[in-house]
Amino acid sequence: MRISFLSAAAIILITGPAAAGVTVIGSSSARLCYEATESRLMPAFDTLRRCDEALNQEALSDYDTVATLVNRGIVKLRMGRQQEAIADFDAASKRDPDQAEAYLNKGLALLRAGDAWEQALPLFDTALAKRTRKPALAYFGRAVANELGGRVKEAYRDYRLASRTDPKWTAPRTELARFKVRSQ
Repeated sequence: MRISFLSAAAIILITGPAAAGVTVIGSSSARLCYEATESRLMPAFDTLRRCDEALNQEALSDYDTVATLVNRGIVKLRMGRQQEAIADFDAASKRDPDQAEAYLNKGLALLRAGDAWEQALPLFDTALAKRTRKPALAYFGRAVANELGGRVKEAYRDYRLASRTDPKWTAPRTELARFKVRSQ
């Protein structure tokens, strides 16, 4: 079976606020930047200023610096500043090559470009290998990338993995309902 369209849920992933923020503890600007990544509301311009303040004016630990770079990237991505977001994810992974969420979010950013699915695939693999906090989102992103590349069997497998990993999340089940599986 070949699918030549993406469903509404896959398009929401590509254009919506789905992301994997990195937790920052305390009451600093870095914490407020993190909280913005967890909100379903679109970030305000002030949110980006807080992220910048955290990185430029606060004495952050290495972990909090990397976390804030990832979180600022998510804020930028949600504001439609895709290239700036990718630069933040790259800066985070350069500072900490084991930061899984940097790879996951860069993969999501590349999917939003629409034609970068091939570049996104290994990023989802890396996020999973480095034990992302949101494996279902990584499987789902990889499924979308596979589907964009015409790799239907792989897409189906990844939607199933996303559904099994987070059974309460309805998007993977919605995607699976589009498929017809035939035994041969």
